[in-house]
Amino acid sequence: MEDAANQKALDAIRKKLVGKKLTYKEIYAVMDQISKQKLGDVLTTYFAASSYAKGFTNQEIYFLTKAMVETGEKLHFTGIVADKHSIGGVPGTRTTLIVVPIIAQAGFTIPKSSSRAITTPSGTADDMEVLAKVEFTKEEIYKIVKKTNGCIIWGGSFNIAPADDVMIKIEEPLLFESYDKILVSIMAKKVAFGSNHLVIDLPYGTTVKVHRLKDAEVLKNKFEYLAKQFNIKIRVLIHRTDEPAGRGIGPFLETREALQVLEQKKDRSVDLEVRALNLAGNLLDLCLSDSPKNLQEEIIKKYKNGIGWATDILQTGAAFKKMQEIIKAQEGNPNITSDDLIPKKFSHKVIANKNGVVEKINSQNITILAKILGAPKQKQAGIFLNKKLQEKIIKGETICTLYSENMYNLKEAKDSIENFPILTF
Repeated sequence: MEDAANQKALDAIRKKLVGKKLTYKEIYAVMDQISKQKLGDVLTTYFAASSYAKGFTNQEIYFLTKAMVETGEKLHFTGIVADKHSIGGVPGTRTTLIVVPIIAQAGFTIPKSSSRAITTPSGTADDMEVLAKVEFTKEEIYKIVKKTNGCIIWGGSFNIAPADDVMIKIEEPLLFESYDKILVSIMAKKVAFGSNHLVIDLPYGTTVKVHRLKDAEVLKNKFEYLAKQFNIKIRVLIHRTDEPAGRGIGPFLETREALQVLEQKKDRSVDLEVRALNLAGNLLDLCLSDSPKNLQEEIIKKYKNGIGWATDILQTGAAFKKMQEIIKAQEGNPNITSDDLIPKKFSHKVIANKNGVVEKINSQNITILAKILGAPKQKQAGIFLNKKLQEKIIKGETICTLYSENMYNLKEAKDSIENFPILTF
């Protein structure tokens, strides 16, 4: 019986490699074998490569998402279940740690399944792990969400869309995912987590995952198609992105920056705050559209819209208080602050050898250098951007600061920065 299932998966992979369409049963066979780790790395790579080269039809994308969900565990929550997701590719833009407590504080359920780093120096799960545990059982997740309305956990910590995590490991060394794979990976986990109100952050730019506006619009349409199939209310926000929203790259530095926004520190990243409030506000608008009339009227009267409501939750300190509750529920230290997250190991300041103005920031090179420094495994490793786009640089000033947990990685990064320049000025 097991041999027959394996053969069915092999036949489907052969079929896809020559560009033919797959049925639901064929796609299910592949996902089933991958999730049980019966296919092996080579054959899984063939399937991942075929999807990158040939792409999928919308119907195949639906089948693939459904099969990923059906071959793993599912969570069930009642009522409005909110979620947000960025398609990634932009280092140092850690909005989830700000958005989740805002939505949870507003009274909506937001069980956030996050990924570890795939194409960036740190994923949301890597960052949250600086503050608390991110690996929990299904029963433990229910308890955390019941207590706080939200959670920020690693989606691979229990058997949810298991085929996706196997495929992520296959693709990780190449630092790319196909657009269809990005779409399926995100939506499978949203469906499995019971999400029914979703905001997607879709950045595009020359050095991030999606390069052109045209491609972003194609991806947006596919997200909307899939959401409709699974009865999910969705809003896809496309925006040009030429630099990270924050200045910190790597688990410690990104988490510190998110906490500074929640704490409303004077020196917080305003760009990161604006991006997070835009996402939170749009998600609150979506949730409100299905909320009782009296709540809708109260919010419109008090705050005008979701962004106004989100801003109030952040500025009054209620979001930070909620984040402390979530950290505690996830077995972390609720009293941790941004001041506690200062990398104390090895560092190196990159000094400007001329005057100028920052014209370009290369996210791909940031990612390469941050990984050389040891991120995300080394939590304190990363890069702090002392200068960003359109900012003046005077000869002798610090352009950026490199951090690592060991001298070897730091030396490697210092030797490599000439080949992978971060800033052009």
